[in-house]
Amino acid sequence: MRKNQKIGNYMKILWSDFSIEMLLENYTYYRIKASPSIAKKIKTEILTATNQLKKHPTSGQIELNLEKLNEGHRYLVKGNYKIIYKEIPEGFLITDVFDSRQDPININDEKRKPSK
Repeated sequence: MRKNQKIGNYMKILWSDFSIEMLLENYTYYRIKASPSIAKKIKTEILTATNQLKKHPTSGQIELNLEKLNEGHRYLVKGNYKIIYKEIPEGFLITDVFDSRQDPININDEKRKPSK
């Protein structure tokens, strides 16, 4: 996990290695298929969207496809992406950046990996 932003003096937004890999995979895809500026814009919008957790930590909807894990996963939507997160003692952990154009059942596929 990597630190991204501090919330107040105590809470932080952390990104799992998997969520960072998924964000970078999406960035790379758009950099090649569209343009570097579009890729950067999408990446920046996703990163910026997490700022709302500072003031509204439960603003995201409950992620029903991950309810069976019983870890309180929620998600924010930015464009075509679900930013999956959960509360942890240190703050909030972003666990996934999921392209919502996929079959929603894929979100809990244990074999799902970045395509590197």
